[in-house]
Amino acid sequence: MIIRKAKLTDARGIARVHVDSWRATYRNIVADSYLDGLTYEARERLWNENLKNDNNYVAEDENGVITGFATGGKERTGEYADLEGELYAIYILPEFLGRGIGQRLVERVAEDLMKQGMNSMLVWVLKDNSSRQFYEEMGGREVDSKTIRIAGKDLVEVAYGWEDLSQLIGSGQKASQ
Repeated sequence: MIIRKAKLTDARGIARVHVDSWRATYRNIVADSYLDGLTYEARERLWNENLKNDNNYVAEDENGVITGFATGGKERTGEYADLEGELYAIYILPEFLGRGIGQRLVERVAEDLMKQGMNSMLVWVLKDNSSRQFYEEMGGREVDSKTIRIAGKDLVEVAYGWEDLSQLIGSGQKASQ
């Protein structure tokens, strides 16, 4: 598995991961009609714009197929003085979960944030998402929660934070050994 900076030409592969992982992860959490309405074409247009930023990473298999992605940057709200950076999104195709890919992607985003002078980070995750445990196992501590609305349904999001990103560096190699 290769983890690398995303390129503009990766938009289609990232869109596929985005849609497929949303449908798998959020089924029975987000309305089926919303999930079934997600399209690769719409997400590809979104990623054609998002990839103009230099903070996106992909995981690809030995055949060059994108199996996951992560993106991060400056914390978006300015409400968390002790948490400068943010992991905006991380998604991995269901059949590739449990292989250490997520840890390696988080590590790359953390390294990128540190190069930009940010030494801390948070991530928002739906409370009903069983993947929340992933962040807890990586040492994230719960720092906040809020209610958001997706497809007419109120859902609780939980923020996990890391005050020292250097603790995440190397976690991907450790997990895959």
